[in-house]
Formats: sequence, C-alpha cells, structure tokens
Amino acid sequence: MSQPAAPAPVPALDLAHWQRRLDTLRAAHDVPGASLAFVVDGEVHELASGVLSRATGVETTTDSVFQLGSIAKVYTAALVMQLVESGELDLDVPVVKVLPEFATVDPAATEVITPRMLLSHTSGLTCDFHIDTGRGDDAIARYVEAAKGVAMDCPPGTAVSYSGIGYVVLGRIVEVLTGLTWDQALKERVFTPLGLTHSMTLPEEALPFRAAMGHLAGEDGTQTPAPVWDLMPRAAGPGARVLATAGDVVRYAKAHLDGGAGVLRPETVRAMQARETDVPDKWTVSADGWGLGWTLYDWDGVPGYGHDGAATGQYAFLRVVPTEGVAVALLTNGGASRLLYADLLRELLAELAGITLPAPFAPPAEPPTVDITPWTGTYKREGVVITIGERNGTPHLTYAFVDGMVGYSPDLEMELVPLSDTVFAGAGGGASFAEDWMPVVFATLSDGTRCAYIGMRAAPKVA
Repeated sequence: MSQPAAPAPVPALDLAHWQRRLDTLRAAHDVPGASLAFVVDGEVHELASGVLSRATGVETTTDSVFQLGSIAKVYTAALVMQLVESGELDLDVPVVKVLPEFATVDPAATEVITPRMLLSHTSGLTCDFHIDTGRGDDAIARYVEAAKGVAMDCPPGTAVSYSGIGYVVLGRIVEVLTGLTWDQALKERVFTPLGLTHSMTLPEEALPFRAAMGHLAGEDGTQTPAPVWDLMPRAAGPGARVLATAGDVVRYAKAHLDGGAGVLRPETVRAMQARETDVPDKWTVSADGWGLGWTLYDWDGVPGYGHDGAATGQYAFLRVVPTEGVAVALLTNGGASRLLYADLLRELLAELAGITLPAPFAPPAEPPTVDITPWTGTYKREGVVITIGERNGTPHLTYAFVDGMVGYSPDLEMELVPLSDTVFAGAGGGASFAEDWMPVVFATLSDGTRCAYIGMRAAPKVA
C-alpha cells in the first residue's frame, strides 16, 4: 500500500528578499527612511532602510525610534481596559461620573458620553482642537478643562467621528484612577512589563536613541527635513504621542496576539477586537469598523486589527492578522509613505498571512454619472469649513481651515470624481490626506443630519 506523499516543505522566511523590497520600494516612493518589523511564528524580525535625516545622512537602523502619531491611542486603550479589569472603571457609566470636571458645549451630551463611546469614536467629540497647555504634569487636566467649549461633530451615539479630544479625556481618566501621570502609567503598566525598552512618550526621552526626523515636500516636491521635530504638546500624548522602534510596536501587538501577555486578560483582548461600530469612510485608514481602540479590518472574510498614525512628516502603520499570528509595523519619515505601505504590505501580508489588501482608493476609469446636488452646501466642524458645489459643471470641494486651525494650510481646492451616490474621490488633496486621491464620503446620521466625512471626521451640514 503506497504511503501518502509527504507535505511540501514550508519555505524559510527570506529576510534578504524583504530587505531588498523595502530598499527598492522606499526609494521608488521617495521615502527618506523606513523601519519594518513583523511577527511570524512568535518571532520578531526587524529591518531598516534609508536615512533618519537627509540633512545629516544618519542611517536608519532597527533601533531607531519614530513618532507613532495616533497609534498612541491603542496604548491608551490598554490602560483604560486595565482599569475595567480591576473594576475601577465601567465602560458604560457616563464619563462625568468618574471625571466630574468633564464637560462639553452641550450639557445633554455631557451626561451621556461614556468611556466606550470615547474608545470607539462615537462620542461626537471632535478631533482637531489644538492647544498647548504646557509641559507640567497637569497638562492633560488643563486640556480637558479648555476643551469644554469646543463644538461637537455630532450628538453622542449618532455616528462615528474620529476624535482626538476623546482620547485625551481617556488619558485624564487614567491619571485620576491610577494617581499617575499618563506618561508614568504607560511606562509602569505597559512598557516595562512587556520589556519595551525602546518605547517612550516624552521627547526628551528620545535623546539617548537614534531618532527619525520628519520630512516635508517643498514647492518642487523635494523631501527636506521638517522645520521642527515635533509639534505635539504634552497634553496630546494619549491620542498622538508614543515614540518607538518598529520592533517595539510589533512586540506590543504580539502581547495582544499572546492573549494579553499578563498585561491584559485574554477576554479583554477579545473585547478590544470586537466591533463597536461600522464606519462610512472605509478608505482613509482602510477601516471596516472600530473596536475598543483598534481599527478593524475585513480582508475578504479574514479579520484584522491595527491603527495608522501621523506626526510632523512621519507616518506609521500597524496591521495584525490574529488568525495567523502575524503582526506588521512600518514606520516612515516622509515621502509617499502611504504608497510605500500599500505596495510593501500588500506583498508582505500576502506571503505571511495569505490575505489580499484592497486596492488603493481611486475612482473607476469610467466614473458613474452622479447628481451631487443633494450634498451641495456648507459643512463645518471645529477648525474646518467644507464647501461642496459645482464649477464648470463638475463637482467641486473647498476645504478651509478656520478657528484655531487658521494658517495650518492654504485652502484646498479640488474636483470631486464620483465612485457612487455618496462616495467621491478628491484630486489634489496632498500628503496631508493621501498621495493620490482623498476620500470624500457623504452620510446621513441617525438623527437625520447630513454630514461630509473627510479624514474619518464627520462635519455636519450647516447651510
């Protein structure tokens, strides 16, 4: 009786191949420097390419730290969930019960916003409220006080709208319930237990390490070092400032793959990955939904989670495929980082996890004929006014920075190309949004309000 054929040998992971692909694609997309790390079969692999600064020519190495931007939110989420585990916090009790000084511009909203809403970006609190409340240990408390009068994007629970304020409030809850600053809590309760020796929150803590400098494109398109290394005030930390190597980022993700690694319980890890809300804009950060901190993905039925982040000329990407035990982090310091992510991770995740990333956002070769009239008008959220109309018979958008965001950037003017009745592609958004096409998504909230989504932020129609 013939014996069954032996299974084909599993090919060894070819790190030299992925180093070549990182080098080639980084150069092709004019990214000055990049660090790549991934977890496969429980082992962490780290690669680096390019330079940390084109002014100095210092080489990017695997122990170089980058700014993670909004990936900080998934670290803050872990601190919050630790408090849930200990019984010190209930996700469904209004924030004001835990933090009496918390308030919004709408007293009714103040009474119903919960930590669960803050974690899942469904509180209605806005994102782009920038104020420097100093470098002291009271910076986050002062920010929460200053945010009381900021206009909300929408009523609580009516929609998802990406919120930076919400995560600063979560950081303040961490401070009140632990008696530590957010920075200390993250170090003592996450970084140290997980052995993340190259992760930090304060800029001065990066001085002992090789630190990436962000790059911005000049008028001729040349990538040069940004005029400042970091624009984030200390209070923005819970939503926007963790500094780390790519290796440390995937080690943090590995802790979630390993059931919490003693920092969180397995049931908590699962709860964080459960879908709390769907999202109308499925393209800006590739989101299909949101959990408790995590962005959720659906790759042709294969679930995943992760987060994106942006700082001053730096961009970071984290993707996790729990069914395959795979996590990938890509950290960059300028150039067409989103296109590098799209090309490199499409290849890498196909090999490591057998998944197919969706094609980059773009209109079809032959766009449908769509009447934009139902959506024409003015939309406003804190810091931004969006005007939708027509120019020469073509749908058109003007994106203007107002209020505390005046001067942040010149007004953006762009034509809109339809993908459907509610989804349009804006041409010329620039690297602030996406290198090729900017998603512009229209939706009607559960209370009947029409809104425009740009950058995952909901702007209600006001005129």
